[in-house]
Amino acid sequence: MDEKDKKIIEEEILGKDHAGYAYIYPFDGGRQEYVFDMTPEHIANFLGAHQFDAEKIILTDMMDRLILNTIGGFIDQCPDQDLCRQIIPLLAPIQMGKTEAKEIPMVTMEAFDEYGSLEDEMVTAAEYGMML
Repeated sequence: MDEKDKKIIEEEILGKDHAGYAYIYPFDGGRQEYVFDMTPEHIANFLGAHQFDAEKIILTDMMDRLILNTIGGFIDQCPDQDLCRQIIPLLAPIQMGKTEAKEIPMVTMEAFDEYGSLEDEMVTAAEYGMML
């Protein structure tokens, strides 16, 4: 994991109220996995950036509860209608080509998991040191 990913994890994901997972299912198969703070702005920019390269996108919270999913670049399900009402005005101009999607602070699931493993190792080492 590089320093940029570590900084994003520590400053933009950990401790945020809306951190969650994004799963992209590209048209050519497979799955791409990301982690970011699921604010309306971040969600709109993420969806807008991937509207033409994903068959389906699923966003969940850290407990894997559905935030929203898309089919063909359009929101299909969004259980939190208040959140949906905040996303649509931000997403629509991107979808219509009036504005471009902005880059958002996110990391791959692999980098996020690697960070968690490193943190676990540091805690274990510290606990072991206390026992000596």
